[in-house]
Amino acid sequence: GLRLEESGGGSVQAGGSLRLSCVASRNISDTFCMAWFRQAPGKEREGVARIGTDGTITYADSVKGRFTISRGNAKNTLILQMDNLNPADTAMYYCAATLFDPCPAGNRGFGYWGEGTQVTVTS
Repeated sequence: GLRLEESGGGSVQAGGSLRLSCVASRNISDTFCMAWFRQAPGKEREGVARIGTDGTITYADSVKGRFTISRGNAKNTLILQMDNLNPADTAMYYCAATLFDPCPAGNRGFGYWGEGTQVTVTS
């Protein structure tokens, strides 16, 4: 299996930045499509960003130009740099992984999930 653990969430004012990290229990760099999802209270879980094994990256329209997904220097790390945050970004953020290649377009197909880290953006 694969275990994922997120960190880096917190509370920040609008316009601020946060950097989320996801640490996996083993090497994810060459094998797994990795993604960040988020879920706000009363809303469905949505994909924020995903990165394939070949480095292909996709973003949700709502975060393009503000969020950056990357694989960390360590082979078991995933990063989400979030800049120019706004209150609509408030949600629980989850790291997810799948062996499907290329990355699935929707929310399905990701078999490994972390427990999430809360991001709160105040106006």
